[in-house]
Parts: sequence; structure tokens; C-alpha cells
Amino acid sequence: MKSNQVRQDSDTLAEIAVRGLQDRKGQDIVVLNLKELKNAVADYFIICSASSDTQLDALARSVEEEVEKVTGEAPWQSEGRTNREWVLLDYVDVVVHVFLRDRRQFYALEELWGDANITYVEDTADVARH
Repeated sequence: MKSNQVRQDSDTLAEIAVRGLQDRKGQDIVVLNLKELKNAVADYFIICSASSDTQLDALARSVEEEVEKVTGEAPWQSEGRTNREWVLLDYVDVVVHVFLRDRRQFYALEELWGDANITYVEDTADVARH
């Protein structure tokens, strides 16, 4: 049961989700480690920006495909696809938020969880240029 072992490891699940976002050129990827925070709803929040509603959908699908390929798991809950402004993929211990840029600024989740240990993931486009 490889999938259950990977599923239980939120660190690995977060890495897989980030890889899915990077595969579709997600922008401004941020990983909030909530493990040390009292009353946190998950171990990790991963936040990413999309430049269009088409990219928003592609990013969400890429995360789902990558996680399923490695773990065999689907999100426990998925919301926001019909709105096409903010898609939430809830893997219980890891929650992925994919926003259109203006919606991300409006909701400012990074500020709500300001006590979290925050990791800024370098954009793949920036890495390719160096």
C-alpha cells in the first residue's frame, strides 16, 4: 500500500503538489507550514497565482494528476471550479489554493496565517533564465 504511506506524509504530499503547480508554470508559489500553529486546519497551505482562468484550471488539474500518479489519492474536497477565480484542493493535511492574481490579493491568505513558516518557491521561469 504505497499510496497510504505517501498519503500520511504531509511533507511529501506538499512537495508533490508544488511540483504539479510548477509543471504548469504556476506563479508566486508559497508554502505555508502550519504544523507548529495551534488550531491550524492543515499541516500545509500551498498558494499559487494564475494569470487566466484557463491557467487556473490547468494548475488545479496538474496538481490532481501529479498527486494521483504518485499516491493514488484524489482530493477529499475540491471547490471553486465553476467560479474560475479560486480553486481549492483539500487533501486534508495539505490544502492547495490556486487564485487568479487579483483574487489572491483580495483574500490575502498569507497575511491571515502570518505566524506560519513561509517558503517562497522560485518560479520555474526564473530558474530557466539563470
